[in-house]
Amino acid sequence: MAKVTGIGGVFLRARNPARLAEWYRRTLGVPMSDGGAVTFHWDGLETTTLALFAQDTDYLGEPGQRAMLNFRVDDLVLLLERLRTNGVEVLPQTEESEFGRFGWCVDPEGNRIELWEPAPGM
Repeated sequence: MAKVTGIGGVFLRARNPARLAEWYRRTLGVPMSDGGAVTFHWDGLETTTLALFAQDTDYLGEPGQRAMLNFRVDDLVLLLERLRTNGVEVLPQTEESEFGRFGWCVDPEGNRIELWEPAPGM
């Protein structure tokens, strides 16, 4: 059954991603890269990423959306199909990369949600 299997990441808009990454490093000890991201590795293959995006990014959806959840899923195509069938707004584009396949939907309050089917071995 196509379903969410975990949280792949949390993405935040930032007025100054580099400065905010430095704050997370210095204040909380989060090992953020200079680019403003860190991936935590849990037991097995599970990971969760915290990433900072520029304030003017389109990636997170509407400008008022401060954060976007990224959910790991086990079957992206089937889940997107089921969401469409159930009347959920599903964005038409999908992406494939070395990290896996990505698709997006929008919750009832207008928040963009990223759905990620990890590549084998991730």
